Amino acid sequence: MAIRTLIIDDERLARNELKKLLQEHGDIEVIDEAANADEGLEKIDTHHPDLIFLDIQMPGKTGFDLLAEVEKAPKVIFTTAYDEYAIKAFEVNALDYLMKPVEPKRLSDAIQKLQAELYKENMGLQGIHRGPLTEHDQVFVKDGERCWFVKLSEIRLFESVGNYAKVFFSTHKPLILKSLNALEERLDDRMFFRANRKHIINLRWIEKIEPYFNGGLILELKGGEKIEVSRRQTVKFKEMMSL
Repeated sequence: MAIRTLIIDDERLARNELKKLLQEHGDIEVIDEAANADEGLEKIDTHHPDLIFLDIQMPGKTGFDLLAEVEKAPKVIFTTAYDEYAIKAFEVNALDYLMKPVEPKRLSDAIQKLQAELYKENMGLQGIHRGPLTEHDQVFVKDGERCWFVKLSEIRLFESVGNYAKVFFSTHKPLILKSLNALEERLDDRMFFRANRKHIINLRWIEKIEPYFNGGLILELKGGEKIEVSRRQTVKFKEMMSL
């Protein structure tokens, strides 16, 4: 199956050069291109590509700014002439990072990595794209100067902080501009549970369940956080977990 691909780069020559190199890879289908971040966002919304080749330094918004505005990040291979961004790109856990001018061998390696990743994810996951976000989806989180790609399975907790949500994964707790209600609508309820007004937890990260006064529960997560389940949600939780 063709990997539907979008190239986002402000240099026309760089886009053309990359398209030429990609002709050697029969399973990569370049469906469109964009010359800046805003145009890229539009085309991601229109085409829902599997993969984007993304330049980092562009006039106006950077490639990182673009990713911060995408709800569900496609696979990303960064292409850039600025190697000081390398560390930052890997901090966000992008699939790969290609220096310009792109070398055919490095491009082949990146595409092999992509194929391995897609193969793992597509085992039994066809047709999942438009529904709720699943554990296999990755989201892009940007907090100030730092940014990450995070698989939803790695997020153990969302905590409401005004109009923001704090995202707990690994040792990080960045804030994103999303309400808990908006997140709840998009998350798979077989995996994420609204414990109370302020918290959504990942059920797979529960370490311990303890009874609490008034018939509620306390859930201890593998990250050490203790979350109270409201009385109303405790009934729902017990039904779900068949306790």
